Amino acid sequence: MFGRMFSTFVSEHARSVMRKGLPKKLPIAGVDSIVLVTSAKGGVGKSTIAVNLAVALSRLQASNQVGILDSDVFGPSVPELMGVNGIQPDTNEQKQIVPLQNYGVKCMSIGSLVEKESAAIWRGLMVMKAVQTLLRQVAWGPLNTLVVDTPPGTGDVHLSLVQNVPIKGSVVVTTSHPLSLSSTQRGIEMLLKLNVPIIGMVENMASFMCPNCKIATPIWCAADSTEEVGAAKLADQYGIPLLCRIPFDLDFANKKGNSLPVVISHPNSLTATAFVELANQIHSFL
Repeated sequence: MFGRMFSTFVSEHARSVMRKGLPKKLPIAGVDSIVLVTSAKGGVGKSTIAVNLAVALSRLQASNQVGILDSDVFGPSVPELMGVNGIQPDTNEQKQIVPLQNYGVKCMSIGSLVEKESAAIWRGLMVMKAVQTLLRQVAWGPLNTLVVDTPPGTGDVHLSLVQNVPIKGSVVVTTSHPLSLSSTQRGIEMLLKLNVPIIGMVENMASFMCPNCKIATPIWCAADSTEEVGAAKLADQYGIPLLCRIPFDLDFANKKGNSLPVVISHPNSLTATAFVELANQIHSFL
């Protein structure tokens, strides 16, 4: 009964939205391509991957101009990961917000516009207005690529992004934990329904990096197994490329207070190499 009630409610709401009409998608001035980094489950390392991807993209070629937009209005983490926590952005003569910049990447987050300790207790319309501000009232250009770190789940922020700006593609982040995979499947279904191209999937924390011998051991399957499991199996199910597998390295996990992206702090590590491989694949797609 509740399923039928919910289905009817959604249908009526959808018809109401369609009657009003969707906003016309408009590109962001000076931005060539927009790439979403998504995960339907929190805690899978999506923001870390988004930041390292953005920095790796900017370092592929000297001419690459890259930005990262933190669209998680409830739990922004990009300012800390980008080393700009607590820095207030300026405005230009056109009264646009000037994005902060570090590691060669422009960045902006709602976390840079509100007090660090304040909690955003906003309804859907306020969330969408905040996203519009980050999209339209920030002087992003010129950029080759804008990486958008989306909040976990499937909600208002994703709809606002997809309905308002042309999205070149999405990178789906997951682990191979069963709970993560079931949520990831819902996230993929959302992207397909919204007609967002899926560039591929990234499996984070795919293996454990021994701090002594530096050998990566698979976490979710036997080391000698040839059977596709976890993220690889889900990617194959949807015909999505598995772009890379990021290992879990204690050397980075235990370094509290070090917000340097691993592609800068440990450029020769297996983890950094995986991010550079990911950046090359995204660059080729674009």
